[in-house]
Formats: sequence, structure tokens, C-alpha cells
Amino acid sequence: MFARGVAVVLVQPQWGQVRNMATLKDITRRLKSIKNIQKITKSMKMVSAAKYARAERELKPARVYGTGALSLYEKAEIKAPEDKKKHLLIGVSSDRGLCGAIHTSIAKTLKNEITNLSNAGKEVMVVGVGDKIRGLLQRTHGNYFLLTFKEVGRRPPSFGDASAIALELLNSGYEFDEGSVIYNRFRSVISYKTDEKPIFSFETVAGSESLSIYDDIDADVLRNYQEFTLANILYYSLKESTTSEQSARMTAMDNASKNASEMIDKLTLTFNRTRQAVITKELIEIISGAAAL
Repeated sequence: MFARGVAVVLVQPQWGQVRNMATLKDITRRLKSIKNIQKITKSMKMVSAAKYARAERELKPARVYGTGALSLYEKAEIKAPEDKKKHLLIGVSSDRGLCGAIHTSIAKTLKNEITNLSNAGKEVMVVGVGDKIRGLLQRTHGNYFLLTFKEVGRRPPSFGDASAIALELLNSGYEFDEGSVIYNRFRSVISYKTDEKPIFSFETVAGSESLSIYDDIDADVLRNYQEFTLANILYYSLKESTTSEQSARMTAMDNASKNASEMIDKLTLTFNRTRQAVITKELIEIISGAAAL
């Protein structure tokens, strides 16, 4: 009976020691993983900061295209008649993630617009600029998509990209009456706002009553202006969205790096406490064994 009691006393510390060693190994593995992730997030923050600086520089001259393109619509007070039913929605996003809620805000606005316009009895079609919009809306609103454009956001957008999107839209055969370009408007490094700009078809612009204040507007000139205006608005929206995306990604990676630092501090403290507990337990076992002798 005495031998059994001694056997129990000798085996129990070994179990605890193995358990503590496994815990220390797990904590070490997690620490190494989080440190590697922190290196990645810091690198992505630096890359996004460089891209954001370039995007912000290019945004100021691009805003002239957006405000100038809408001047005719505002001065002539162009509006689509109430009996017009076809409405086009263009959501401007990109193909890349890790930038907070920059894409979900566009998707949420598109969903609300689709619901409101459908309830008003209008025919709605969606053009997705960027693969993220298609991924967010494909399951619930996939039947509304007219066109989707990929390879957006990998390089800084140019007027040629906006012209290609506008040309593809005009050649799609869909005759819309009016529409909206939904994008993220850049406000500051930590702030952006989901906004929209109106677009109109050639027939809507030509049928406007207030257009008569401009003398001798040829139909070909007006059509060319309408197509050029569509490309300008898309170019302006792409620039605004790109700047907002880079600033949001830079902020997201900065927050991720800070969260990683907090996790590293907590795991380091846990590791030190666990290791100290193992050392203390081993000392107690040694002292107890020496005292027993």
C-alpha cells in the first residue's frame, strides 16, 4: 500500500509538467505567428501610404472632371420624366480587400436603391465596377447585373479605363433613361462618404425643356457631349474611390498592427507567467524530495 502511494505522488507532477510544456509550446507558436502577421500588416500599411499619397495628388485635378461634367445637367435642370421606367445603377468598387467597410457601404447603398426603385415600379439594372461588388451582391441580387468589370484597383485608374467602361456600357444595347454612379467620396485620411452622381441618356438630355436656353445644339454634338460626360463622371468616381480605398486600407492595417502588438504583449505576459509557474513547481518538487530524504 505504501508503494502505491509513492507511485501516485511521483506520476502526478510528470502529468502537470507535460501539460505546462505543451502550453508553453502553443504560446510560443502563437507568438511567432502573430509577429509574422504584424510584419505583413506593417508592410501593407507602408505600401498603402505610398499609394495613398499618389492617389491624393491625382485626385485634385480629377475633381475638375466631375464638377465640370455635371455643369450642363445643373444649369439646364435636366430631369427624367416621371413616366420613364429604366434606371441604371453603377457601383464603383475594386478587386482588392483588407480595407474595412469600403466595399460593403457601396453594396448596402445599391441594395437600398434597388429596393426603393423596384417598389416604385422601375426597371433596375446594375453595373459593377470591381469584383468585390459582384461578390457581395451575386447571391441576393445577381439577376440585376448587366455588366461587371474586373481588374480594377490593381493600378491607378486612368481616363482610358473610364472611357473603356463607358464604351462597353454604351455598346451593351441597354437603353436606360437615367441612372446613378455610386462611389465613395474621399473626405480625409480617416473619413469617406458614400455618394452618388446622376447620369442621363441622350434621349433624356435632348428632351429636356430647359435645354432650349442653349442655341443651336446639334444632335451629334449633344450625343458626343453625353458620352464624354459619362466617361468624365466614371473617371472622377474611380479616382475618389481609389483614394478612399487606399486611406481605408492604410487605417485598417494600422489598426491591425496595433491589435497585434496588444496580443503579443498579452501572450508574452502569459508565457512568462506559465514558465514561472513551471519553474516554481519544479523547485517545490526538488525541495520536497530533498526534505523527504
